[in-house]
Amino acid sequence: MDLFSAAFALLYQFGDAFAFLVLAACGLAIIFGMMGVINLAHGEFIMCGAYVTVAAARVGIPLPVAVVSGAVASGLVGMLVERIVVRPLYRRPLDTIVATWGVSLIATQGTLILLGSTMAGIGTPFGSIDVGGYSYSVYRLVLIAAAIAVLVGLYLVFNATRFGIVARATIQVPHMAEALGVNTGRVYGITFGLGTALAGLAGGLYAPTMTLVPTMGSTFLMEAFVTVVVGGADVFLGTAPAAVVLGLVKALLTSWQGQLFGQIGLLVAVIIVIRILPKGFSGFFLRERA
Repeated sequence: MDLFSAAFALLYQFGDAFAFLVLAACGLAIIFGMMGVINLAHGEFIMCGAYVTVAAARVGIPLPVAVVSGAVASGLVGMLVERIVVRPLYRRPLDTIVATWGVSLIATQGTLILLGSTMAGIGTPFGSIDVGGYSYSVYRLVLIAAAIAVLVGLYLVFNATRFGIVARATIQVPHMAEALGVNTGRVYGITFGLGTALAGLAGGLYAPTMTLVPTMGSTFLMEAFVTVVVGGADVFLGTAPAAVVLGLVKALLTSWQGQLFGQIGLLVAVIIVIRILPKGFSGFFLRERA
């Protein structure tokens, strides 16, 4: 393999790992970082998005519309879960762990009973390109672009819209926001729904690349949580830098010794970062600003 091919392969693997971490973690980062809720059902919202996307695509709906429908379905289910299960447990983080774990088990077993142990996929679109004698999926490049678009979109939503200002005010000083006439319950519900919709979007985007099984959410959950932990409480200052660092470590070790070493290296990097930066990257950047 020549130098250009090797560089392209490494860059492609890095972009693929970065996209996976960003798309898997953004929804969790909003719910955990901004609301303090530890959502152990995050993987099941990803599964919901994937299943709805595939079901919609198989009846003839174009894939982009099917992906959006998966995100919307997860968002609506998330708002329902927030209203019934999570809302009474705000400021009780240990209780939210148990409650969302229960939701996770119900969703997994319910999907297994109703839809079976697997669901036929739809295949990866757009074909592949050849570089240096190796084939690379074009759809993976689409996922990289989608991850960047999600980061930019979230930044604009929470920094350039009235909803973003109200949401940040509600989450930071809820009693003051409520005194000013803000419907804090509605803001919490919409924010939680946005987080689960992003989880559904991740599932919908990755549905063409995976075998759909009721336990598929666990594939995303571990890497989503470590990205959020390394990133810290601020979704904008933390998630992207964490995905860059962890994605680079994973890509380098995967290209050197394979997928297993990439996963081990990812976890070792997480241990090192949280040992040096207990509050994650966002804590470091906020401290530098101060």
